[in-house]
Amino acid sequence: MTGIAYVRGDATAPGGRGVKIIAHVCNDLGGWGKGFVPALSRRWPEPEAAYRRRHRERAGDDFGLGAVQYVQVGPYLWVANMVGQRGIRTGSKGVPVRYEAIDTALASLADRAAELGASVHMPRIGCGLAGGKWSRVEPLIAGRLVARGIPVTVYDHGA
Repeated sequence: MTGIAYVRGDATAPGGRGVKIIAHVCNDLGGWGKGFVPALSRRWPEPEAAYRRRHRERAGDDFGLGAVQYVQVGPYLWVANMVGQRGIRTGSKGVPVRYEAIDTALASLADRAAELGASVHMPRIGCGLAGGKWSRVEPLIAGRLVARGIPVTVYDHGA
């Protein structure tokens, strides 16, 4: 038992009461358009606009692997753009996912969720286009979030 709740549904429409953070993984190239992000952009333009702006202005700041950008999209709802993917294609260096970066981002996410008293909602981060394995990501979530008592719901899209 990991302490993670698994549900079928849409991670952009998280259930439950109180403050919620929708967490997802972004690449470090400034690209936004495939995977989970189109669903976010259909609901709110702010996460994409903030991510693209931050990427453009990243010179001299820490917006690289492991960074997290928090974008408020409603009175009790935030989106966490977590940079956990190097590039967008599988190549000679393997798949784009970077587990260490996801772990660093999850540590920041845990701090923010605790500060806000928020639950965390996400798809199976890092396991779509990033090419990661859930067997590697799930323990990171359990160690960084669940171990701190932060409620986590993972959404599997579909009926």
